[in-house]
Amino acid sequence: MNKKEIEQALRDYNWMLNEIKRQREIFNNIGGNITANIDDMPKGQGQTSDPVAMEVIRRDKASQWVRKLEEKVLFIQERIPIITDEREKAVLQCMLDGMSMVAIGKHMGLSRRHVYNIKESIIAQFAHYSHKSTTDKQCV
Repeated sequence: MNKKEIEQALRDYNWMLNEIKRQREIFNNIGGNITANIDDMPKGQGQTSDPVAMEVIRRDKASQWVRKLEEKVLFIQERIPIITDEREKAVLQCMLDGMSMVAIGKHMGLSRRHVYNIKESIIAQFAHYSHKSTTDKQCV
């Protein structure tokens, strides 16, 4: 992930987590992911008029989307421990709780600019950790 994607993931973390929970509840209520083996089936050409098949396709796409959300959330969760500065930890937790930069500034008694600088430091650390771990994997 690049810095812009990391910033967006931090901003979206709260709603992504809520959406993952909601989707998992839906999947559990319908008996799990019923489309797990649809990739093994032959692909037809064109659209289907079967409403059940259309629902299966919709749920499969929703399942794929939830997997992408889970990857982004996991990306953030794996990197939380690398933040060691107390102010950075507090700003990060506020961001993950869905607070705006202005609200974080008021909450912590910091200027909006200072909160922005702390956020940029967090993003830089996350990006450096990502770059370092991909470099380590390539060296092995």
